[in-house]
Amino acid sequence: MSSTSGRDSLVVGRLEEATDAFVLDFTSSVRFDQRMYRQDIRGSIAHARMLASIGVLSADEADRIVAGLDSIHKEIEAGRFQWSVTLEDVHMNIESRLIELIGDTGKKLHTARSRNDQVATDIRLYLRDAIDDIDQAMTALLAGLIELASRNTDTIMPGFTHLQAAQPITFGHHLMAWFEMLLRDRDRLRDCRRRLNRLPLGAAALAGSTFPLDREFVARELGFDDVCENSLDAVSDRDFAIEFTAVASVTMAHFSRWCEELVLWSSQQFSFVSLPDRFCTGSSIMPQKKNPDVPELIRGKTGRVYGHLTALLTLMKSQPLAYNKDNQEDKEPLFDCVDTLRNCLTALNGLIPNIEANVANMAAAAVEGYTTATDLADYLVKRGTPFRDAHHIVGRVVARAVREKRHLHEFSLADLQAEAGGSNLVGEDVFAVLIPLGSASARAHIGGTAPATVRAAIERARQRVASG
Repeated sequence: MSSTSGRDSLVVGRLEEATDAFVLDFTSSVRFDQRMYRQDIRGSIAHARMLASIGVLSADEADRIVAGLDSIHKEIEAGRFQWSVTLEDVHMNIESRLIELIGDTGKKLHTARSRNDQVATDIRLYLRDAIDDIDQAMTALLAGLIELASRNTDTIMPGFTHLQAAQPITFGHHLMAWFEMLLRDRDRLRDCRRRLNRLPLGAAALAGSTFPLDREFVARELGFDDVCENSLDAVSDRDFAIEFTAVASVTMAHFSRWCEELVLWSSQQFSFVSLPDRFCTGSSIMPQKKNPDVPELIRGKTGRVYGHLTALLTLMKSQPLAYNKDNQEDKEPLFDCVDTLRNCLTALNGLIPNIEANVANMAAAAVEGYTTATDLADYLVKRGTPFRDAHHIVGRVVARAVREKRHLHEFSLADLQAEAGGSNLVGEDVFAVLIPLGSASARAHIGGTAPATVRAAIERARQRVASG
């Protein structure tokens, strides 16, 4: 293997032998951590201003450093910045360029900090920014679900258990179940943000600094709620990244369930919904195909996010305090998790509001499977029949309906009275509960599927989203 002199490195220190070229490449993280350049520059600017506030830097030195960092930011944004693997990571690349631009003053920037607390700060800033973006996308999707549900408060469909028709519900009610899932996901995301929003900078390598740092100054500059209380913990733990990935995993589990339903419902066998063409693809051989590739791919990407959660848990499980090089492996799974969740939200925000319900097919399916059988049992109970006896009677009626290939509402009043054991137990009003709309409308308590109840839930949901 070849070696490099390390002449471009800022961290040679006691090393007398040049670092092997493979080792430089193997240990470098700049290929993936350069995406944190904005956060790295923001953190360095805040650090420089703090050093000036405590007299470690002069005001002029701090101004020169800030101006140099601003110039570097513009170079990166314009695509003119030259990233170097020999400088290992985003931090050393930016610091090296700063020294090139402003000379020895640039060498003072790293006073009273380490790359350990620097990267811990950068990654928290990066994840906080990502969470804010994802929160906005979740809020948009919540609004999209509300609007689709509001168009379908009276759309009758079968509700399922064990993927078999169980009871009639409204499509709006089903969509509001998705809403509740996502609202909890957003709450978990915000809770994660609250915990991660602590400043590690000032912990230095692991033990703090001999300089009289004003960590609260930096926290205010960077928008942190507080500082990390223990220097060892500040530089060494990545539980905030694990927590985010756990939140993302639960969210993706919900998305996967939605997408499974969309795949089923858009199939010819169900034909409950039509997906917009622009979110589907064709086949290379079968010209008639309209494949729900976007929902399928979101369903598939769920496993990818689960894998990142497992990777981060495994990464941390055996590390002694404080910082270890293992933690370089935290970024790629975290970054990919952020990208995956954000992309899935973008896809769903384009897809969900443009779903069209096939109302007639849903209504026809709600009649199949004897979905109003429970309503008939409830009817008998209200007429004085014990529930277990009512359950037995209705089971007998359903068995007869299966034999005779009839729906429950197709029985005559006399047939129902005979099965129930008397005309005093069944009247003409029974037929109102044997149709799907009557069944759904009867469930008018909070949390129920009645159209009026769903409309009220939608109004409450609008207020919940509007209130933040």
